[in-house]
This record gives sequence, C-alpha cells and structure tokens, in this order.
Amino acid sequence: MIAVGALPFRPGERAELLIPARVAGRTADGTTWLTEVHPRDGHDVTPREVEAFERPSRFLVSTLQSRTRWCTEVLAALEAITAGDLEKVVLAREVMVEADVPFSRHDVLARLVESQPDCFVYAADAMVGATPELLISRQGDSVTCLPMAGTVARAGDDGTRVSALEHSHKDRREHRLVVDAMVRALRTRCDGVHADNAPSLARLADVVHLATRIVGTVREPAPSSLDLARLLSPTPAIAGAPRDAALEFLARLEPFERGCYGGPVGWVDARGDGEWAVALRGAELDRRRARLVAGAGIVAGSDPDAEWAETEAKLSAMLRVLVTP
Repeated sequence: MIAVGALPFRPGERAELLIPARVAGRTADGTTWLTEVHPRDGHDVTPREVEAFERPSRFLVSTLQSRTRWCTEVLAALEAITAGDLEKVVLAREVMVEADVPFSRHDVLARLVESQPDCFVYAADAMVGATPELLISRQGDSVTCLPMAGTVARAGDDGTRVSALEHSHKDRREHRLVVDAMVRALRTRCDGVHADNAPSLARLADVVHLATRIVGTVREPAPSSLDLARLLSPTPAIAGAPRDAALEFLARLEPFERGCYGGPVGWVDARGDGEWAVALRGAELDRRRARLVAGAGIVAGSDPDAEWAETEAKLSAMLRVLVTP
C-alpha cells in the first residue's frame, strides 16, 4: 500500500497524502504488479471513466511580472548577495494561460508522457507536470538524490552552449552550493553519504542541467522517504542559501504564493520506501485556467537578461503542451 501526493514549497504548511484505491506498477526487469485497497464494508470502488473532452483552440497567455519588474527583482537579489545576506536565491515568475474550453488533465498528462520521456510525469490534485529532478529515493537502506542546478537553453547545434555550461565558474559554484547543502542535511540521518566528484549533464528537450548523484545509507531509526523529503525540501536549487534567509527574502519580494511549486511530489509505502521529485515544469489546472511557475537561481555574477531567458526555456515545454490544439 502506498500514499501519494505533493507537499507545499514552504515548510510547515498543511498537506495531505492520498491512498489510491488501485495502483499498478512495473519494475525495471519487467515485473508488473497491482495493489487494490477495498473499503472495510466490502464494497468495491468503481473506477471513473475518462470524460470526453474538447481540446482548447484559443488561448490568452499573460505574465504577472513584466520583464522589467522581474529583472529589477534580480538586481535586488544581487544587492543582497553582495551585502553578504545571501549566497543564492531562486526567483520565480508566474504565467497564466486562459483557454476557450476547460483543460483535460488526462490529455495534458498523456502529452507530457509523450513529449518528456526522460522526466517524472506527475499529477497531484490540480498540479500536473514533468520534472527532471529527483529529490530523494529510498529503496531499503539505500538513498539516492539527483539535484540539478546550472542551466542552459537548447538551441540547434548547442555544443558550444553546453560546453560553456560545463566550464562556467558561476554555474558550477551555484551547483556546488546545492550539492554541499544536501550532503550536509543527509548526513544528519544517513551514513556513507557522498556525491560524485563532478557533475554530469542532464539533457532535456529544451534545456541542459548540471546534475550530481548523491548516495547514502539510512541510519537507525530509519527515516522514511517522506521524512527525508521533508528534511531536504526546499533545497538551494529551488529556494536558495542560506535557506531561512532565502525564504524570508522571497516572502518579501515575490508577489505570489508558490503553493506546491518546488515542493516534493511522489509516494511512500508502508516500509518507508518511496520516491520524491521536485514539482517543477508543471501547471495548476483550474478548468479553463492554468497557472505556471518557473524560477532561476541568482548568484554573484548572474545577468538579469540571461536569467529571464532561462525561465522562458523552462516554461516552454509546459506551454507547448497547453497551447498546442
């Protein structure tokens, strides 16, 4: 039996997990399984059929923060970094899409599965998306993380851009901040925690990220995957560093609530095993409206225009899914 759901970005906010009536799974070796949960009264849960839907054909896309306003926020973040108040902060943008007919969650998920084969495709309440970033996986005693920070947009023959990312002092410093913070946090509950010596490249359809694998072994009393997700979230990859100072800065500056954007999304079973990703590259669906959020990590040396372009690249995958008839 498993519980699934999404947790808010901000620690301490209320969250609920659900126990699905039916769960089907398949392991890497091809083994398949089905778990059914029945009510105590013995009545079967009747599956809901997918309702017929009409794809939207007309859309209005608007952004809460203009480019000028958002770049001004980046400059404010750089001032705080120069003053020594922050090492890094992740500034986010909110984009709204309004369609002529309601969005179908089933259709959006099917499109994401097709277009983002290398990502975790998720649905939790109104949130749907396809995220590349594994926050934590616990299988037995073993834990694995794959944090991502440092990004470049893909464009045609992007070998030069990717090489620049690999050798960028700014991006590697930003990435190291995230990895070091997660290693320190995991060592409070795990033994043998270590990270790969150098980041690898995570190549997605629209962007390339720096990514580093972190592994360890849980220490008794063994924390569940949910415990570890709550310990790690929000990481510097989605909030900043130091974390408390970054969260205070964002509360003052950002003109919207992030909700579950950037929080953990995943599952935990009765043994404590589970897998949690970071809820990125998604949208909150509300009938004819969809709310998207994307962020960029600001560190010393960040350029406001380049960071804006990074958020545009991160938004593009979900926007294509939503606004393509």
